[in-house]
Amino acid sequence: MGALGVAVIALYSGITGGFSLIRVARENLRATQVMVEKMETVRLYNWDQLCSNGFILTPFQAPFYSQGSVTSAPIYYGTIAITNPPMNTPYTNDLKWVVVNITWTSMNMPRQRTISTFVSRYRLQNYIY
Repeated sequence: MGALGVAVIALYSGITGGFSLIRVARENLRATQVMVEKMETVRLYNWDQLCSNGFILTPFQAPFYSQGSVTSAPIYYGTIAITNPPMNTPYTNDLKWVVVNITWTSMNMPRQRTISTFVSRYRLQNYIY
């Protein structure tokens, strides 16, 4: 009876740990999707739009579910920072550093992810369009 009790407790703790791991993985995936979406919109802006203050909404919120309202799902809070690059090169005036930072709370733990890229003044869109 004791061995069966230990086996059942181990089984339930393993299942609980598995569900927690899947939940964290889904939240990480959604955070990555939101950050990539913001980077793709930045990619579509021209240089003047990118450098003007107030054109890009830097603080933003994104829900876990894009449709419907689930109260237990996390809300992602993010910021977009567009600054000068942290390097000394002759073309620094034609380059911006874009950093998207996103935070959320999951299982009473704060979580954070960041993605960054460089954007140049004379990028590929100028040659295609």
